[in-house]
Amino acid sequence: MAIKHVTVAGSGVLGSQIAFQVAFKGFDVTIYDINGDVIDKAKTRIGGLAEIYASQIASSQSQFSNLVKGTNYNANLLPGLPDAIIGRIQDAEKVARETPARISYATDLKTAVQESDLVIEAIPEVLDLKTKFYQQLSQVAPSKTIFATNSSTLIPSQFAEATGRPKQFLALHFANEIWKNNTVEIMGHAGTDANIYQTIVQFAKDIGMIAIEVKKEQPGYILNSILVPFLHAAQLLYLKGVGDPQTIDRTWMIATGSPMGPFAILDMVGIQTVYNIIQNYVATTGDPDFKQLATMMKTEYLDKGKLGVSSGEGFYHYPNPAFEDENFLKG
Repeated sequence: MAIKHVTVAGSGVLGSQIAFQVAFKGFDVTIYDINGDVIDKAKTRIGGLAEIYASQIASSQSQFSNLVKGTNYNANLLPGLPDAIIGRIQDAEKVARETPARISYATDLKTAVQESDLVIEAIPEVLDLKTKFYQQLSQVAPSKTIFATNSSTLIPSQFAEATGRPKQFLALHFANEIWKNNTVEIMGHAGTDANIYQTIVQFAKDIGMIAIEVKKEQPGYILNSILVPFLHAAQLLYLKGVGDPQTIDRTWMIATGSPMGPFAILDMVGIQTVYNIIQNYVATTGDPDFKQLATMMKTEYLDKGKLGVSSGEGFYHYPNPAFEDENFLKG
């Protein structure tokens, strides 16, 4: 089937990014969330993303113009080449600024999905919440609609039956800052229809993503199977008093040449999502260190409104976090 209309359920940091990217690539998009206040915040995020995309595209024009100045080429054989490329760049910037107008919003689930070929679920990382959502979604979505979860650490078989259409269900996991980290991991479960899987692989390519086909179910896929243990290790170092967030980040950045450390990444991911992942781990393992870590994250960060980049404060203050300062690595 051809995917034309996409509904993104959940308008948080990554949900909004997914919606914008899909609309930027020419698809009709509806964002669904639970109430008007949340939708208003989503509209603000979408407006901010339009500025980010337009700015990144505009910087490409500047870089290309500077490059052309020092380039020798046969203008007889390639007439108007610089103007043609700059024209393409300017067209892309125009599309970025027009993208918000192609996104609609809904707080009623039936209305949000009535024309959807694909629903991408990006709601909080809580198994019971996702299960209930799919039970509701299955009652109102057209029979043609494919369901995809953007879950970071849960696997599709955990709530496939709740969808009412397990053959049309799989995972579609995007990375944060989607406009530059343009990978998407595609993971089915034992009951996913092979044709549906390939439809989503093609859709991922159509929206500008590099499609990573995960061969079997794995909590955390490929990316988070590597990333989450790394982030957990950093958090436990902090919990046990081995080092504070800036010291841990500074150590990692100097030793590896990375542009940011684990706590900067946690801020980008969002403290609420991080907390939900820790809670899932506690529920699965009962690990006492992670119980203590969950308590710390709640009392010292969530309860104080420190949600990461989205709220302006997490382990760092935003904008202009300390790790971006040229003197940060000097100690």
